[in-house]
Amino acid sequence: MSIWHYLGLVAVALVTTLALTPIVRTVSVRFGVVDRPGGRRVHLGEVSRLGGLAIFGGFCAAMLAQWVGERFFSRTPVLVNEGLPLLGTFAGMLVIVALGLWDDIRCVTPRVKLAGQILAAALPIAAGLRVEYIGNPFQGGLQQLGLFGIPLTLLWIVGFTNVINLIDGLDGLAAGVTAIAAISFLALAAQMNQLVAAALAAALIGACAGFLRYNFHPASIHMGDSGAMFLGFTLSTLALQGVMKSVAAITLVVPLLVIGVPVFDTLSAIVRRARHGRPIQEADDGHIHHRLLRRGFDQRQTVLIIYLWSGALAAGGYSMRFVPTLWKFGVFIVLAILSGLMASRLGLFDAARVHGDGVEEDCDDDRAGDDPAGA
Repeated sequence: MSIWHYLGLVAVALVTTLALTPIVRTVSVRFGVVDRPGGRRVHLGEVSRLGGLAIFGGFCAAMLAQWVGERFFSRTPVLVNEGLPLLGTFAGMLVIVALGLWDDIRCVTPRVKLAGQILAAALPIAAGLRVEYIGNPFQGGLQQLGLFGIPLTLLWIVGFTNVINLIDGLDGLAAGVTAIAAISFLALAAQMNQLVAAALAAALIGACAGFLRYNFHPASIHMGDSGAMFLGFTLSTLALQGVMKSVAAITLVVPLLVIGVPVFDTLSAIVRRARHGRPIQEADDGHIHHRLLRRGFDQRQTVLIIYLWSGALAAGGYSMRFVPTLWKFGVFIVLAILSGLMASRLGLFDAARVHGDGVEEDCDDDRAGDDPAGA
């Protein structure tokens, strides 16, 4: 497919998301499905939290346009020939969006949310989408994983789903970081002729870009769990459909670098809480964006700094396609050390304040209609 084809998919998703977002925002505010300030939240006033529906709608519109073009206008067959793995992927997306929507409206417990994420991940895995090989950094070549690939893939999808959800703490942050990662995945997948992954990435880029029109600070709508979990889930399947499906770039390192900032933020939170004797699932205000805000940066500056950091890591992930496997791990270690130094400088491993009920990604008090500003 040509660059114009991918740009067309980006445009369809972008325009559809631009059109849907004000509608979703109006309906959300009308029924009181809003985020209120307080606790770890840094926004002012009530903001709709159902933006994930607009993102998902824009993404689906681009995929529908691709399918219609293949079936009726003799476009390059991509989706129609993919079969069961793609159907399983879309089924998983529906489950993850429904789960996020349920949480945004009614609120679910962490156990129910995890069970839903596992169910969503199991659908593409059952349909045949999984990590089958991993690069050997010492002897070269590929190592077949066999049945071990199933739990690894499950961990991969659920992990991606949650790291994007955890970094969704400032206006425009999750959507922008996801768009940056999707651009890198699009370039990698297109060059390796993984057309399904490339089409999915183009649709995701457009949906995120359209949503950022309303979500960048000061945001008039948030994506909620329905959006954040959908973005993470889709990125995980992009990696499986594209980068990790090609023998030329088969390794876990490349996708991990492409979304390196959310991954590093999650890992630093785990280290921080374990180091200070706190439960790993406990919520605090020690994430990257919280630390930057306390350094004196405003919301826009903080988001742009994280964009630049994400772009650098995504570029590093993309460049790994052109180096031997052993070098991939070397570059990964160097970038990890540099990120670690930055994390130490920001104090990501230092103790942080606990808010609300103290459970990360658990039900927030403001969903029950109370302002938790004094929590």
